[in-house]
Amino acid sequence: MSQLRITDVKVICTAPNGIRLVVVKVLTSEPGLYGLGCATFTQRPHAVVTAIEEYLKPFVLGRDPDDIEDIYQTAYASSYWRSGPVLNNALSGIDQALWDIKGKRANMPVYQLLGGKCRECAPLYAHASGRDFKEVEENVQRWREQGYRYIRAQVAVPGMATYGSRSMSVAGRPTWEPTPYCRLVPRLFEHLRATFGDEIELLHDIHERVPPIQAIGLAKELEKYHLFFLEDPFAPEDIDYFRILRQQTATPIAMGELFVNQNEYVPLIRDRLIDFIRVHISDIGGLSMARKLAAFCEFFGVRTAWHGPGDVSPVGHAANLALDIACWNFGIQEQTVFPEETRAVFPGCPEIRDGAMWPSDRPGLGIDIDEKEAAKYPFPDLPLNGSWAPIRRLDGTAIRQ
Repeated sequence: MSQLRITDVKVICTAPNGIRLVVVKVLTSEPGLYGLGCATFTQRPHAVVTAIEEYLKPFVLGRDPDDIEDIYQTAYASSYWRSGPVLNNALSGIDQALWDIKGKRANMPVYQLLGGKCRECAPLYAHASGRDFKEVEENVQRWREQGYRYIRAQVAVPGMATYGSRSMSVAGRPTWEPTPYCRLVPRLFEHLRATFGDEIELLHDIHERVPPIQAIGLAKELEKYHLFFLEDPFAPEDIDYFRILRQQTATPIAMGELFVNQNEYVPLIRDRLIDFIRVHISDIGGLSMARKLAAFCEFFGVRTAWHGPGDVSPVGHAANLALDIACWNFGIQEQTVFPEETRAVFPGCPEIRDGAMWPSDRPGLGIDIDEKEAAKYPFPDLPLNGSWAPIRRLDGTAIRQ
């Protein structure tokens, strides 16, 4: 019997709800056997496509798709200068697709290949934002009525381009100042606790937008409101501040959305400086690296909270879910609600109900792509080709966001 081989690698670009998604399809010498992987880097999708088509595709053609680890390690080193979101996302598309193939060959869901179920579903946190406290409160209540116990709350800062809420501008330019934000957020959580008590778990995302010392002060002020976690208090460039933060407050900390290299997150986990790892799994290289990261975190009391916004494709969400179900140290999963158009492009989108994401027993990642439907939604033309426009302080200084 001839050995199974990789015969082709296709990149499928689609934007069913205006978000540019990159999905990789790895085909094999067995008719009808293929796998899907997420390679979405929505701010630089064309660079990822080039990396896959021009470099990784020729590297993996003819390989045995069962050799996931060897393909990962050799492809990772093949560029000599390695890591970074472009190369990692390209590698992730291949890697996740190989896991999908292996699950299909075994006639098992990928979570079974990772050790089997630790839980029946993955609880989600929903996003509740608003122009003022009342609107945030109404949105929190709406999610509670749908069975959610974990809710991230964000509120607009009047006159500012606030992360997680409706943006405003000054003189037509997105504008931000950290001090009004740091004064407003504790008042929001005081209001929410007075309204809802301790019946729900509340979360908040700073999104690295304030100077580190102000983030430390905010974490201390929020401690009395018992957050489930406070996300991204610092930029990756400022991670040494975590040692100071840990000495100042017991507010649980989630970090990692922008991490692309092991040297960024290993010290934080090893030294028990964070409580939740928030990486975007395609940005760190895919399922192979993420499962190792989850196992490493377990030994240091760090729980998983994989990044799961709209610019993770449904294939990426299926990979998140496989890890959520199989990892003992699961913490929470960020929610994205899949609109009708997205569900049509990606048959088998993970089911969401009762505030949780539920796995299926379909083999592999349990999700497919309808290429004819995908072709109906080409990438839109975007200002700056999808780059994030700068947000500036009142004096014109650009901030990290």
